[in-house]
Amino acid sequence: MTASTDFDHWQERFAGDDYRFGTEPNAFLKAQAQLLRMGQTALAIADGEGRNGVFLAQQGLDVLSVDFSPNAQAKARKLATARGVTMRVEQVDIINWTWPVDAFDVVAAIFFQFAGPADRVKIFAGIKQALKPGGLLLLEGYRPKQLDYKTGGPSKIENLYTRELLEAAFADFASMDIREYDAEIHEGAGHGGMSALIDLVGRK
Repeated sequence: MTASTDFDHWQERFAGDDYRFGTEPNAFLKAQAQLLRMGQTALAIADGEGRNGVFLAQQGLDVLSVDFSPNAQAKARKLATARGVTMRVEQVDIINWTWPVDAFDVVAAIFFQFAGPADRVKIFAGIKQALKPGGLLLLEGYRPKQLDYKTGGPSKIENLYTRELLEAAFADFASMDIREYDAEIHEGAGHGGMSALIDLVGRK
């Protein structure tokens, strides 16, 4: 996919007034609320229509929500207004972005599995660069078993996460907790039904 067709794909995906993945935060992210502190800086990557960035802002964090699609970001701004919070919204291609250095207390990286192995390496390096020392990474994705469920996510096995992949990618973190499980999720029309999930809670 070229950059232009990629852009058109995401714009089309987020066209219309409905929220493809709903307006409620990702369940894993919501479950980590006790780790968040008011006034912290947070980066929500590939934040789409803003449900996760808005949730972080509702917890009192200073949020930067980044995504590739202006259509999605228009809805993210609308959702923030509806929920009575403010967050910064910036159009970013996270594969080629110049990631900030030691800038965020929290990075939320929820279901951004459009990236193949080479691009994923760049994104993971960017996440580590953007986190402050001691910063918190909250990452959720699908495991290869998701290809059997077909309830969301990529169709390419190389885009999915395994425990070994994440342990190797974040081996230099001070701490890391990884959970693998199957659960029923309800996140708009985009993600719904039994899903093969993997969660990472890590500290740089």
